[in-house]
Amino acid sequence: MDIFLRPLKVEDALTSYKWRNNPALWELTGSKPNRLITTEIETEWINKVLRRKDEIRFAICIDKTNEYIGNVQLTKIKYKKAEFHIFIGETKYWGQGIGTKATAEMIKIGFQKLLLSEIYLFVNKKNITAMKSYLSCGFIIDKCVNEKIKMSIGNGK
Repeated sequence: MDIFLRPLKVEDALTSYKWRNNPALWELTGSKPNRLITTEIETEWINKVLRRKDEIRFAICIDKTNEYIGNVQLTKIKYKKAEFHIFIGETKYWGQGIGTKATAEMIKIGFQKLLLSEIYLFVNKKNITAMKSYLSCGFIIDKCVNEKIKMSIGNGK
């Protein structure tokens, strides 16, 4: 299945607020909401994060239908390094390699457009599927910190 990335936009809150309220999505991450997320809360959050200068955020979309199915971003962009984050909100697309494709695309953006030297991430050590995806994209395991594993990839220029 082919995908593309487009800049995240405020209107995406009308879809993504539903994902924030799906406990299955946050089972293996450390960032689950501690309250019910409304469209207003999600819209306010997207407005806030889109103004940040040290982040870039994209919507993951299905090529043929333009369906918005998840988010991918680079945050904490500083000193030619950035932290990677991804989630597929539409669970019907889980297990189809979309996360790996979006990860590879974001790595290209980070290294070719932003001229980063390193992209790193933290993944729950129980999230074997995500770790396999990251390894297939070239990330290496750096260290284990509590329940999280730090992985990174360098530009290799």
